[in-house]
Amino acid sequence: MPYDLSMTTPGRSDRPFRVAVAQIAPKLGDLAANLETHKRIIAEASRNGADLVVFPELSLTGYFLRDLVSDVALTADSGIIAELSQLSGQTRVVFGFVEESSRNLFYNSAGWLENGLLKAIHRKAYLPTYGMFDERRYFAAGSRVRCFDTHLGRVGILICEDAWHLANTVILGADGADLVILMGNSPARGVNSSELASQAVWHHIARNVALSLNVPVIFANRVGYEDGVCFFGSSQVLAPGGSTLAQAAQLDEEILWATIDPAATRQARIRTPLARDERLELTLRELERIAHERGHA
Repeated sequence: MPYDLSMTTPGRSDRPFRVAVAQIAPKLGDLAANLETHKRIIAEASRNGADLVVFPELSLTGYFLRDLVSDVALTADSGIIAELSQLSGQTRVVFGFVEESSRNLFYNSAGWLENGLLKAIHRKAYLPTYGMFDERRYFAAGSRVRCFDTHLGRVGILICEDAWHLANTVILGADGADLVILMGNSPARGVNSSELASQAVWHHIARNVALSLNVPVIFANRVGYEDGVCFFGSSQVLAPGGSTLAQAAQLDEEILWATIDPAATRQARIRTPLARDERLELTLRELERIAHERGHA
């Protein structure tokens, strides 16, 4: 399969584009079944005019893999990714998978498919290892947080815990993000008024990213059960500034549709020119001071 992870800039379209968020319940460790689900959803979404299809974190494998990690791992040029890539001629696809590097390290990764090619990979940089989470035991941590150029603009991807670290939002903003995608495997926990506490937190995070960067945000979360853990869904698409364009239901599988208009991003940037006024030199100077002081503490 041909693949290309270069940072080349394709011709960018400024027209509105349709997004299909695939809120699914992957089968744990069953690559074949999950691949068929992906192929079916991508094909149907493409027929219905989707310009972008977004799946949740580890959508090809399920989450609580533990010792199955090495069994379900895929290299960038694997046949399974080639099959998915063939469906990205008319639409773009974001999916989650276990990536095996040439050094046999395993990453919790997201891939961007466009024009029949794997164009970009983001490796989860922050691996939760507390409470019910044990990712650092099985995965290596990614070492980069970067945007990449696509036909839909400049895109940044954060995988679950990545989004809880504010510095990553700052990095994507400084790197010129036009769209931010948050991919989650977030369990249902707690009750806050009429909604789950974990849902409320994630919706706050997504809204804050949209508000602070003045960009549209896609939050793709899964549903279903693994090891007695329930995943709540409630995927969202947000406009620049944080207003909700579309929201999926709790707990049920659903294809969430929304239209993102780059003109709204332009208007938000004109109205509140946060990127223009960002002072990266101040941020860098203060972070260097803090790192220096910590080193001498």
